[in-house]
Amino acid sequence: MSAHGGGKAILAAFAANIGIAIAKFIGWIISGSASMLAEAIHSVADSGNQLLLLLGGRRARRAADREHPFGHGRERYVYAFVVAIILFSVGGVFSLYEGVEKLTHPHAVENAWLPIAILVIAIGLESFSLRTAVKESNAVRERGQSWVSFIRRAKAPELPVVLLEDFAALIGLTLALLGVGLTVLTGDAVFDALGTICIGVLLILVAIVLGIETKSLLVGEGASEADFERIVAAIEAGPEVEKLIHVKTLYVGPEELMVAGKVGLPQDISVADAARDIDAVEARIREAVPAARIIYLETDVYRAPHEPGPPTETFILKSSD
Repeated sequence: MSAHGGGKAILAAFAANIGIAIAKFIGWIISGSASMLAEAIHSVADSGNQLLLLLGGRRARRAADREHPFGHGRERYVYAFVVAIILFSVGGVFSLYEGVEKLTHPHAVENAWLPIAILVIAIGLESFSLRTAVKESNAVRERGQSWVSFIRRAKAPELPVVLLEDFAALIGLTLALLGVGLTVLTGDAVFDALGTICIGVLLILVAIVLGIETKSLLVGEGASEADFERIVAAIEAGPEVEKLIHVKTLYVGPEELMVAGKVGLPQDISVADAARDIDAVEARIREAVPAARIIYLETDVYRAPHEPGPPTETFILKSSD
């Protein structure tokens, strides 16, 4: 997986979540805290998430074949979608169930010092994981781009998934700590149950956000507004093209952009000169947007509106961002 795929962030999150999950299960067995059990299931789900993301990155690297001529890059979108819909939702639904169960059948928290200590340590480990994800994201995030925009516009799904996972984990740990702490202070187990329910709601909301974003990637997204403008500028920068008739873009994988367009060339140009000019245009596009690895340019004879002959399209179609 490339650096843009957040490999270091995924491994850091996986290592942290495995250790945290074991500690939380031990804390739940000793204390009986519902919030601790919900957080343990959350950490197990997160660990599975990271394994799926790594698997998706590995499968995406398979070479193109006759059945998949554009390669398998979208496998990363598929696995990210599975992470969003199944594992997050499973963790969220289980937390809701456990919270409601504890509301109807309250259970005192025993040995409260242990789950509190585990939650504090877990917050530290999750903070380290989030710091790693933020560091990797900053390496590819555009200057001045907000985090919301980065999550919405990122073409590689792994970093947004890990960022939201770690953010949700920190909020969940804080809720669990608050629930256990209030239960210890008041002796009322309802706070532990309410903390568990809040964790479940949080996970389901994150699952919905990730599901919407990865669904958009699966359906097919075009180049960002900035990259699209660079592509248009690269086509029009040289003397070869008299008119850019239209251009469309589509990501066939997180780091592979397809550009298809129709360009108007002079009427008296030879086939050899046309081929040379198209090669020059393609070279400029790849230099401007390195992700544009697949380029198809159709040539046409451009006629000005006042010239005789059938009308020629003269519009540029922008791909959806």
